[in-house]
Amino acid sequence: MSKTAEDFYSSQSEPNRSCFYALREIILDYDEHLSETMKYGMPCFTYIKKHFCYLWYEKETGNPYILIVEGNKIDHPLLISGTRKRMKTLPIDPNADIPVSLIYEILDLQLPLYSPI
Repeated sequence: MSKTAEDFYSSQSEPNRSCFYALREIILDYDEHLSETMKYGMPCFTYIKKHFCYLWYEKETGNPYILIVEGNKIDHPLLISGTRKRMKTLPIDPNADIPVSLIYEILDLQLPLYSPI
């Protein structure tokens, strides 16, 4: 049986559970063309059926992050590429206020890469 997004969120311990639920709403509220599915066991947000971003957590700290699919095409000082060639991460502190304006700023940089010509 495949894992659903709800299974993912509900299986997280606090404060990550609340943080992930909030990130989900922030992302889905960003644009009406964004929808959620599961890919590789992670919540995946698609923009008109193209992978846009994922939610996951760091192995070392357990802290959530947003994985930006086209991160290599975006220049933002808070995005981290690590060993990835295409994607970049935006770490989120689950014990602090979620930086909604920062998230939207980064999504604003990515959205033009998906818009129909």
